Amino acid sequence: MKLLALLSLLLSSTCLAKPEVIAVSDSGFIVENKAHIDAPADEVWHALINDIDKWWPKSHSWWGEQGQFTLQADAGGCFCEVAGNRSAQHMQVVFVDPQKVLRMTGGLGPLQGMGVFGSLDWVFESVPGGTQITLTYRVQGFTPDGFSELAPVVAEVQGLQLQGLANYLMND
Repeated sequence: MKLLALLSLLLSSTCLAKPEVIAVSDSGFIVENKAHIDAPADEVWHALINDIDKWWPKSHSWWGEQGQFTLQADAGGCFCEVAGNRSAQHMQVVFVDPQKVLRMTGGLGPLQGMGVFGSLDWVFESVPGGTQITLTYRVQGFTPDGFSELAPVVAEVQGLQLQGLANYLMND
C-alpha cells in the first residue's frame, strides 16, 4: 500500500517547484512558489475560488477543522474564515482577472497580528498540458528581528497552500 501511494505521488500530474525567497530586507520580503497542474485554467480557477474550504490546509487556519473558508472573487471581496460566532478576514480581494490573476492584500496568519502588510498574487498561465500557477507574496512592514528568518518559513507555508490546491485538483 505504501509503495502504491509513493508511485501515485511520483506519477502525479502536478509539479511543484521548491519554495523560493526572492528578496529579503529589514523592511520586508518577497516569496514565490510555482506549480504546474495538469488541468485547464478554468478548472484550476474554479477550485481556487469556489472550493477553497476543501483544499486550504486546516492546520493553517485560526480554528482548525471548525473553520470554514470562503473567498469572494470580486474587488473588495473577503478571503474569510468563520467558526460559529468567530470570524477572521485573512485577506481582502483587490484585483480579479478571471483565470489569469487574483490579488489579495493583508497579513496571513501571525503576520496579521504583527502589523505587517502583504500583497498575494495568484497568477495563472495556460501552458501545454495544463496550467502554471505562480504564487507570489510581497510583505512589508517592521519587525524588531527583521525578516531573514521569517521569509523562508512563509515561503514554505505558501508552498503548503499551493500544494493543497494541487492535491485537491489531482484527486477531484
